[in-house]
Amino acid sequence: MLQKLRDKTSGWIATAILGLLIIPFAFVGIEQYMGQRTDTSVAHIDVPPSYWPSAPSWWPVSILWQHEKIETADFRERFEQERQRRRAVEGEAFDARAFESAENKRAVLDMLIDQRVQQLAAKGEGLMVSDALIKKMIAEEPAFQVDGKFNLDRYRLALSGQQPPMSPTQFQEDLRRRQQEVMLARAIVDSEFVTPGEMDRLIRLMSETRDVSLVMLPAPAADTAPVSEADQQAWFKSHASSYRAPETVTLEYVEVSAASVPPPAPASDDDLRKRYELEKSRFQSQEQRLASHILVRVAEGADAAAQKAAEQKAAQLATQAKAAGADFAALARTNSDDTGSKAGGGDLGWVTKGMMVAPFEQALFAAQQGAIVGPVKTDFGWHVIQVREVKAGAQQSFEQARESLAREQAEADAERGVNDFTSRLVDLVYKNPTSLAPAAREMKLPVQKLGPLTRDGARNGAQGLAANATLLRAAFSDSLIQDGTVSDPIELAPGHSVLIRVTAHTPERAQTLAEVREQVIAAVRADRSAKAAEKDAEALLARVRGGETLEAVAASKQLPAPNAIPNLPRGAPIPDPSVSEAVFAVQPPAAGKVSPGKAVLPDGRAVLFAVSKVTPGDLSTVPPPQREQMMQQLAQFSGADDLKALVAAQRKRMKVTVIDQNL
Repeated sequence: MLQKLRDKTSGWIATAILGLLIIPFAFVGIEQYMGQRTDTSVAHIDVPPSYWPSAPSWWPVSILWQHEKIETADFRERFEQERQRRRAVEGEAFDARAFESAENKRAVLDMLIDQRVQQLAAKGEGLMVSDALIKKMIAEEPAFQVDGKFNLDRYRLALSGQQPPMSPTQFQEDLRRRQQEVMLARAIVDSEFVTPGEMDRLIRLMSETRDVSLVMLPAPAADTAPVSEADQQAWFKSHASSYRAPETVTLEYVEVSAASVPPPAPASDDDLRKRYELEKSRFQSQEQRLASHILVRVAEGADAAAQKAAEQKAAQLATQAKAAGADFAALARTNSDDTGSKAGGGDLGWVTKGMMVAPFEQALFAAQQGAIVGPVKTDFGWHVIQVREVKAGAQQSFEQARESLAREQAEADAERGVNDFTSRLVDLVYKNPTSLAPAAREMKLPVQKLGPLTRDGARNGAQGLAANATLLRAAFSDSLIQDGTVSDPIELAPGHSVLIRVTAHTPERAQTLAEVREQVIAAVRADRSAKAAEKDAEALLARVRGGETLEAVAASKQLPAPNAIPNLPRGAPIPDPSVSEAVFAVQPPAAGKVSPGKAVLPDGRAVLFAVSKVTPGDLSTVPPPQREQMMQQLAQFSGADDLKALVAAQRKRMKVTVIDQNL
């Protein structure tokens, strides 16, 4: 048998077959066949070669393509960054469970794909970042410097502190990729420009005003006609998404607060005295001094001669102030360079230690009441100081501090009591985590009911616990819904918490027509009423377009005379922003004509209008510096749009594959 096998594998046909089998092994490696493949990436980006942009993606031409992957670790890092950003923006309203939605994950992944596509486009255009530039950027990074100079140890320490840690080589390559991306973005944005003619046209449009007359039509008449079963079915079918019952939970809970806990016994005088002795310094008032001063200011960096002249002037003022009958306040008003106190005769008010710079404070608190001190040098210049009055620091007695101590001790004891009470309650819950009643019964707490609740209770007008975002996040967590266990204490406010258990959960579901029939009937009638009002408004508008004046049309329907508004600016909310937008959307009227139109207000009322005059904005109202700034901003906005268009075009010529199961 072995001889037959040898004979059959030694011919030219067998050799050809073996040669064909070698080809795939040569391209992809035999280890791909021998070992198990595990792909941990979230997206693949395949790019045709720059010298053959239309290269097909089928094998074996596909081996010429460039293949990039976005790894799960990169996606998770960016997703966590987005989570922290959203948490900071939304605060207590942030819903961690809702953030984990597939839509959010895909949005973050799209940002990563766009970023990688931008890097590949830069590389394809031959944009290179030199080693010299990378070294320069690292050396100039303040985080890597000590005393203004690059420090290798600080550099390595900073990289090791990254999450995850990075080696210098990894950091340099990451910096190179990011810089390539920035170079492409800057090249596109900086190449955009706005011509003077474009700017003139924009200014004329932005500052344009219009003369317009408005007529408010009455609210649509209520529709009371019957709604047939067929109409109900048709409306319900076309608006099924509007009639879904939201996900709900029903809870039982116990509430723990100071009111739930027996009040603590008042602290004894012995305990309060011990606390008083430990915290005695808290009840000692600081020494205060009522002071005035005269400042002779010295410019920063003044030479020795200027310093000496200022000192001599201050010494002369001190001598004058010490003279019998001298008026210190008058001297300060005449000679002081301190604009803040000069008008008040140099008055600084009551000063305690820590309020003034050290030299001034030392001189002030070393002097006796009524003394004149100076000259005293500080960074501001030379001071002459008058100590007008001294209030010695006083120590409050225990009797004086007792009320404050008792109140603080009572608050601390009450907080400790609530914490101890809650701890005992939690210990009892842990003995039977699927039931709240036994623990509540032993702690003599009522078990209360709440619900059904929806995730967005606050938006639907819920109040109290039903609108508390922290409680709702816990109530709709998978662990409480699936396990039916009691939650950990949920703090609603300091010293106020609840423990909850989900007793019923109803997933979001489609409702039947029978459940929402009244809502459907009301919606059909409202729609018919709105369409009837729309038809009436269109008929009146057609008359204006046919040549009748707005005044005549209004009079024929016994409507108030049109309200004339001259020089209406763009964006004015008169009577609603939608009306202003419609007014500026119609074409300017021809000479002797008007441009009619209509808008519908949020309450369903229609507004007819007629534009009789359009006044372009005045170019002279925009000064040249503002005009230049506007041109730069418009160029940046336009450049950013160009960059988005480039990335979108690049994505079309690349093959992007998302691996949803790895998100």
